[in-house]
Amino acid sequence: MKNNFYKLLIKIFLAILYIANVHAVEQFNFDITQIEITDDGNKFIGSKRGTITSNNGLIIEANKFEYKKIENILNAYGDVKINDTTSDYLIFSENITYIKNQEKLFSKGPTRAIIESKYNFTSSDVTLLRLKKELYSSKLTEVKDDRKSKYLLNEFVYYINSGILKGNDIELISDYTKASEDRDLYTFKDGFFNLKTKNFKTSDTKVYLQKNIFGKFENDPRLYGVSSIKDNNVTTVNKGIFTSCKSNEKCPPWSIKAEKIDHNKNKKQLIYKNAFLNIYDFPILYFPKFYHPDPTVKRQSGFLVPQINNSNILGSSLLVPYYHVISDNKDLTVTPTIFDSETKMLQSEFRQENKFSSLIADFGHVRKFKTNYSNDENNISHLFLKYVANLNLPKFTQSELNFNYEKITNDTYLKIFDTNLIDKQIKPTNQNKLSSDINIRLNNKKFNFNAGMSAYEQLSGKNSDRYQYILPYYNYSQKLYTNTLGSFNFKSNGYNDLNNTNVLKSSLTNDINFLSKDFISNTGLKNNFGIYFKNLNTLGKNYTNYKNNPQSEIESIYNFETSFPLIRSNDVVTDYLTPKISFRLNPGDMKNYYTTKRTINSKNIFSIDRLGIGGDSFEKGKSLTLGFDYTKENIDDINKYFTINLATVFRDKIEENIPKSSSIGNKSSNIVGLLSYALSDNYKIDYDFSLDNDFNKFEYNNISSTFNYNNFMTKFNFIEETGKIGSINSIENTTEIKLNEDKSIYFNTRRNRKTNFTEYYDLVYEYINDCLSANIKYKKTYYQDRELNPSEDLIFSISLFPLTTFEQKIDQSMYSR
Repeated sequence: MKNNFYKLLIKIFLAILYIANVHAVEQFNFDITQIEITDDGNKFIGSKRGTITSNNGLIIEANKFEYKKIENILNAYGDVKINDTTSDYLIFSENITYIKNQEKLFSKGPTRAIIESKYNFTSSDVTLLRLKKELYSSKLTEVKDDRKSKYLLNEFVYYINSGILKGNDIELISDYTKASEDRDLYTFKDGFFNLKTKNFKTSDTKVYLQKNIFGKFENDPRLYGVSSIKDNNVTTVNKGIFTSCKSNEKCPPWSIKAEKIDHNKNKKQLIYKNAFLNIYDFPILYFPKFYHPDPTVKRQSGFLVPQINNSNILGSSLLVPYYHVISDNKDLTVTPTIFDSETKMLQSEFRQENKFSSLIADFGHVRKFKTNYSNDENNISHLFLKYVANLNLPKFTQSELNFNYEKITNDTYLKIFDTNLIDKQIKPTNQNKLSSDINIRLNNKKFNFNAGMSAYEQLSGKNSDRYQYILPYYNYSQKLYTNTLGSFNFKSNGYNDLNNTNVLKSSLTNDINFLSKDFISNTGLKNNFGIYFKNLNTLGKNYTNYKNNPQSEIESIYNFETSFPLIRSNDVVTDYLTPKISFRLNPGDMKNYYTTKRTINSKNIFSIDRLGIGGDSFEKGKSLTLGFDYTKENIDDINKYFTINLATVFRDKIEENIPKSSSIGNKSSNIVGLLSYALSDNYKIDYDFSLDNDFNKFEYNNISSTFNYNNFMTKFNFIEETGKIGSINSIENTTEIKLNEDKSIYFNTRRNRKTNFTEYYDLVYEYINDCLSANIKYKKTYYQDRELNPSEDLIFSISLFPLTTFEQKIDQSMYSR
């Protein structure tokens, strides 16, 4: 009877379970190893991890399930994963509730959702409406897409079918894989974003561009707007303001305010409508419409920022550069310049960059140029060119071909048209001399070689005597051998030099030198010696030092040098004293350089080529050079020190071929010295001098004194040459006062005491920060050079980085009343 009763109970339980499962299976398919049914079959509890599959394509995995049959609500707990196979999304959380009748899912706590394998949502307390295809949350949310963009929103709604993301207090990072300073950041009060097309419509827009986009890390380039819209490749910011200045609580030094700013990604342009350029809060310039390349563009055809300049000779001018991209490796800048006179200028610069070579050429043509001393109108021009090619020759660490050409048609052209538009690579560095050359350089571990041809033109003097041609020249050097005693070196050079129309000198020189290593004796003496041989082959025409028929000479000079370094130290100072002596002997002759100016000082007096004539001569005769170096240093403060260097030269007889100005051709030369005294890092004085051997007169004085204290700096420089050294007497002063972090005053002047004549005054007031610099310059010059007359100018200039530079001379009548 008992057995029959138990069998009956089991049948009843199985029947109830069957009925419940039949109803549940209509909604879900349970794949669970253990299930508990309570509440009269209304609640199903799965306590071990399993999978539930909905009849509408929903797959739910969790550690624990709770299903309420009557309410048709399924709760899932612990490492929950929901996969909607019909809509391609995944949801992960620790607690998710699924209301089947409403097709609604909501989570509690941290939640992650992956939509279409492209969009990754990280949030909390997320709700999904399956029928409406909406995902939303009122909690802070992060969204990453497959294009490396990241959105941060305080609350959001995502419409799955359309791909529209709606949110408030939004941050958008352009590329979250980059460091913060290398990416753009967008913030919006609210907005709609299409994650599929990347279009958006937002309010209260702020764009923070990457800090180094203009090459200055201290800048904070940014764009603010009332609203913004992105439609395909055009982004529009309404009532926008742009600046690159460092961010602070104050208004920026400069900004551009516009009714509308369009960023066209196809054209890579920023287009402004009804724009004002503001300096701080003051509008100074209005543009109905203008555009420029966006900051990411390195090369794009179009007009560059115009410039306004002023010149004493040419008056006011307006430059309107146009940049044209010819190809991937070629571009051209054409700059017409309009003056307030009839003068007109057109300048063009061509650039080409190849894999192993580069070319840059600059041409300018000026029409109707009129000088100050003539009413004649002339057309003048310039051409500067530079070409560099890497020859990539095997077995050479460097194999390079260089070509440089400089030509102008007016001697003062470089001073009159001192424009910054000419690239520094090809702009002549000397306004009084032009140089052109072609050369090849070949270097490897064994030797160095270069050869070429050069031409020079002095921009003053007779036209017939201003040219110099070196056709050709070469230089070769090689370290032959090194042993424990020292090293042997070989040098060879040659040239043909034609100057002053008919003065020709040809030279081919071979040098073999031996330089010993330092030998230090037991007493501390440091000794070394050098042996120098020269084979000189020459031919000259109308040149005093070379004969008209070929000559070949052998020259030599021998040098022995010894020094005795001494040191003494206590708790306060350290003293260094090094007496030095050098004996040199040239048993042969030397070329006549008596009238050639050469200066000997304490820095070069112990050099083997102290006269700078080693190319074709050694210093003649026997000489003994004596000197010492002394330094006293403060141990606790390295900015406090005293240094003096003294030296002089003795010889057995007067050598007439040695330059007179050097004084070392006499039996007893001048005493040359350098004295440096630093009381602290605030004050320093240097005195370079040459005292004649009779101790009667200083023939050279160069005194430089610098004083720094807080924000004040002044420097005086006095130079005097008398006697056999020269005839110069001038004093120069430079003073700077830093009023605060942004403002400074500079003053610079030089006076020729020999003629009792002031050469110039420069007084500058400057305001400068990270994105704006402005200054007022008072410049007065007293010299005249053909078209360049003495002048007195008051000039105002302002630079807005990275926009433009404006410079204007203030009419003298405005400040001379």
